[in-house]
Amino acid sequence: MAQIKVNDLTFYYEGSYDNIFEHVNLQIDTDWRCGLIGRNGKGKTTLLKLLTGVFEYSGSITGPMECVYFPYTLPENAHPSQTTMELLEELNPNYELWKVCRELGELSVDSEVLNRSFCTLSGGEQTKILLALLFSGENRFLLIDEPTNHLDMEGREKTAEYLRKKKGFLLVSHDKWFLDQCVDHVLVLERQTITVMQGNFTSWQEQKAKRDAHALAQNERLQKDISHLKEAACQAEEWSNAVEKTKLGTRTGGLRPDRGFIGHKAAKMMKRSQNTQHRMEKAIREKEGLLNNLETAEELKLFPLTYHKERLIKAEDLSLFYGEKPVCQGVSFELKNSMQLAFKGRNGCGKSSVLKKILGEEIESRGELFIASNLVISYVPQDVSRLSGGLLDYARERELPEHLFLALLRKLDFPRVQFEKDMSCYSEGQKKKVALAASLLAKAHLYIWDEPLNYIDIFSRMQLAELIRTYRPTMLLVEHDRSFLEEIGAEQVELPARK
Repeated sequence: MAQIKVNDLTFYYEGSYDNIFEHVNLQIDTDWRCGLIGRNGKGKTTLLKLLTGVFEYSGSITGPMECVYFPYTLPENAHPSQTTMELLEELNPNYELWKVCRELGELSVDSEVLNRSFCTLSGGEQTKILLALLFSGENRFLLIDEPTNHLDMEGREKTAEYLRKKKGFLLVSHDKWFLDQCVDHVLVLERQTITVMQGNFTSWQEQKAKRDAHALAQNERLQKDISHLKEAACQAEEWSNAVEKTKLGTRTGGLRPDRGFIGHKAAKMMKRSQNTQHRMEKAIREKEGLLNNLETAEELKLFPLTYHKERLIKAEDLSLFYGEKPVCQGVSFELKNSMQLAFKGRNGCGKSSVLKKILGEEIESRGELFIASNLVISYVPQDVSRLSGGLLDYARERELPEHLFLALLRKLDFPRVQFEKDMSCYSEGQKKKVALAASLLAKAHLYIWDEPLNYIDIFSRMQLAELIRTYRPTMLLVEHDRSFLEEIGAEQVELPARK
């Protein structure tokens, strides 16, 4: 069985304050369907790029075949008339058309799309076409970085089914359901170690929960031992000092105190105190070793406002148009206080357009749309990739309390070392966390989040789900992570496909 072997890998970005990887060793079989899991900023994409040989590093990475990274780097300023087939030829001049068509068939995509302009296709269609190109090659190990970000629920189901029939890839995804459907091994970048095991995300999570519970139980016992050791050390030190003082005592019955004997006895007691102290320090180190890999998700807080009337928004047979072109038709829903409502539907059915209309964008409409007056709305857009500048400047512009803003980012596992960097240097997940933290700090009647979980790690998704379950803010969402929607108990409204 062929393997990719990583030995003593150490890597840091030039100008960075710390190592991304330090003395890492791992092995990946080239026929695995392996999921790559970890917090934002832990180095998932960096690891994929290292496997392709993009960066210089110390240590060694060896394997029997070429590693290919997905998504492809698309050409900038492509002409709008460039067909999808012409783009595929540019990305891989040696591709074989019949193989791409075969893969498109497995993804339920009509090969007719190859004759259409690539820029006119939906994000989901583009992702599937590029996946088809990726899997049309042979004798390569595939590194797939977050393919679900532009896929609707139906697209995720079809892609998961497609990947389940393949082998030989390392997949980064933050969608628990998606990972469970299509991987047979997981590689997890934990806080202090890297774990590789057979199974999917849920099986790893169950094992992790057992290990964490065992570590916490041992920690409780160690805390008690440390408390007893502290008492013993203090008592031995007190005894030693008390005995030492008797060296300077007065004569007793005309006899001088034997200072040598007393000093020896005091030294033995002091030695006992020091030994107890060493045992206590060792126990403390052991406790730290047990807990340093725990993935705890700190509780977040939300400060939603309650609108004075029950109904905030109502749509009845709503249709939206850009010019003469309809983007959605026949949409009906009602949003009341403390409801979490999620729009679902195929890519391009107008979910984001409905949100923009509610936010006040000038979009031609027909039908009824009632929006309560004086609503305070907190909005997280789908795309935050252009965030740049200083983190504190960002907070001041939005009149956010700086200390709470930074504290909230820390709770979302945002490293302090990132606070001093320009936001343009952040990963996509870190940029999204900045936008979410700003929204969470806003006291609003309504939280509108457009695909908020793109690039957000699994553990932070769990935190956000717990937050919403606890505070029940009134929310309108576009989100395709079915596990998240189930966890928050969101009502779902399906937007009909365009006619």
